[in-house]
Amino acid sequence: MSEPLDHVARIQREWARERPDLDVSPQGVIGRLHRLAGHLTEQLCVVYRRYGLSEGDFDVLATLRRGGPPFERAPGELAAFTMVTTGAMTKRVDRLERDGLVTRRRSESDGRGRVVALTAAGRELIDRAFAEHMRNERRLLDELPPEQAARLEEILTGWLARFETPVRVRE
Repeated sequence: MSEPLDHVARIQREWARERPDLDVSPQGVIGRLHRLAGHLTEQLCVVYRRYGLSEGDFDVLATLRRGGPPFERAPGELAAFTMVTTGAMTKRVDRLERDGLVTRRRSESDGRGRVVALTAAGRELIDRAFAEHMRNERRLLDELPPEQAARLEEILTGWLARFETPVRVRE
C-alpha cells in the first residue's frame, strides 16, 4: 500500500503523470502556502465573528488602535495601511460608523480633509478582540515547534521582502 498523500501531493502526482515535461515541484510550496492561508484565515475569522466583526472591520479598528492616541487616521492612510481601495474603505467605515465604533470628522490640520477616529466603544472592542486574536495566533503557531516557527518566520520575511520593500520607521 502506498504512503498517504496530502491534497497538494495528489495534484502534483496527477500533473507529473499528465505533463512529465513540466517541473511541478513549485506546487509543493505554493500550493501548500495557498491552502494553509485559507485554513489560517478561517481560524482567524472565528475570533473576528465572535466580536461581530468581519476581517476588514477588524483590520480597520486595529489600524486605528495601533496608531496610538488620538486613534485616528485619514481615510486614504487607512486604505493604504489595509491595502484596499478607497471605495472599499468607505464601505467599511460606513458600517463601523453605523455601529458606533468609529466617527468621521474634518481634519483639524487640513480643513478639506477628513479623519476617521475610534470611539470609546470601538477602542474597547478592538482591545478585547485583539487580545483574543493574539491568543488565537499563539494557539495556531504552537502547532509548530518553536525553532521551526522561528525559521519559518525568517524564511517568509526574506521571501516577502522580494515582493514588498521593507521601510524604515522612526521610533
